[in-house]
Amino acid sequence: MPTVADLTRSAVRGAATLYTGRKETVRRPVHVAATTAESVYLPSAAPGLGTSGVIIGPELYSGKGFIYCPWQLYGDVLPGPNMLVQGETGEGKSALVESYALRQIRFGRQVAVFSVKRQQDAAEEDEWAPPTRAVGGVVVSFRPGGDGSRINPLDPAIPAHLQHWLVRTMVETSSAALGERAQYALSTAHRVAVTRAAELGRPATLQGIGTALLNPSVEAATYAYPDYSAEDAVRQMIEVGRDVALAIHRLCDPSGDLAGMVDGPTRIVLSGDDDRSGLQSLLDAPLVDFDLSRVNANSAALPVLMAVLGTWLNHAWLRADGRKRILVVEEAWHVISDPKMAVLFEELGKFARGLGLSMVAVIHHMSDIDDTPEAAALLKMASTRVVYQQKAGEAKITAARLGLPEWATDAIPRLQRGVAVWDVAGNCQVVQHVTTAAERQVCFSDSAMTSGSAA
Repeated sequence: MPTVADLTRSAVRGAATLYTGRKETVRRPVHVAATTAESVYLPSAAPGLGTSGVIIGPELYSGKGFIYCPWQLYGDVLPGPNMLVQGETGEGKSALVESYALRQIRFGRQVAVFSVKRQQDAAEEDEWAPPTRAVGGVVVSFRPGGDGSRINPLDPAIPAHLQHWLVRTMVETSSAALGERAQYALSTAHRVAVTRAAELGRPATLQGIGTALLNPSVEAATYAYPDYSAEDAVRQMIEVGRDVALAIHRLCDPSGDLAGMVDGPTRIVLSGDDDRSGLQSLLDAPLVDFDLSRVNANSAALPVLMAVLGTWLNHAWLRADGRKRILVVEEAWHVISDPKMAVLFEELGKFARGLGLSMVAVIHHMSDIDDTPEAAALLKMASTRVVYQQKAGEAKITAARLGLPEWATDAIPRLQRGVAVWDVAGNCQVVQHVTTAAERQVCFSDSAMTSGSAA
């Protein structure tokens, strides 16, 4: 890992060149010590974030080493531990997040990631597989068709009220909003499915809810339709529940995008030659890579699976043991831009904060995210924002949505690869991400990377 002095020497040799690519603006200080460099550039040197945490790289105006840790800063500096990373493809997002995760693991943190991108030179593995294996982590593979892992939205680890909320979100995301009677039918069917499964000594499943929707009890039907005869009330209850049952059938369809991934008891399948037991290895591993790269990203399948995984992780993976944990969500626009998913992840984030979880959301463009109150609330939870190079129009949208200063709006389109504007609760700095040789072996998806900086 580079020392602060190493990063400082690298920065002062050409800070402005790394930032804008304009050689005529290079400034050379008399000394290279971080404190001296800061005193030379007092007009442009932003306040530091302290000396406790992981090194990201040099702050390019002052030459100081930029050190960051959300848990060390939480309270006095940061109102929340969550982070948003944004930028064009190939500008440095993945390299930053992957190396940041590895550095936090050295401090005893535990990391889980929803990985959606394949490696360019290895179609059978996702992008996070190499860094995961490098630290002895596990890769959990999800493959449509039933031969991969499966997460049950009715898993006993998830509290009953969240099971219902989750199933309703899944149904409404894949079909349409439910009316009051349809919500009642779903709630009743959920209770029946859980009760029947418990009597049989097994976990409830989505198929059990579908069956219960089409076989309502007279008591439930007459409660919903008090002015009807028992026979007509049951008929009406079946009719109102039919569309919900069809939506659940689509979620469990053997030929659908989610086939085999949510339609039965939870099953953890580790990919490759890993012969460890699935669930316990997942709970103990320093890094867990949920490989979602085979899930159709152009359908509702990906955000639905992310929602199920996120809910399950918050109750099966998070524990009140004092250990800090990080959840990385790639292509997070899928959940931020959907109001139902945004509300779900906002609630999960609020709950998880009490157990020491920091969520890292990775997106390409702010314009991909609808300007809804739900999205705004979820974005507001990210007290740390990291913005890589964007085109001028996109930079203006990003700055407006995130409340960045005017100078950042002008700077973002001119950033070099591996350089980003870091906004840590209003403290904005331009930082170059620097990596070690070991990290470059496993953290770069772009073979055209230059040595010593991220892309």
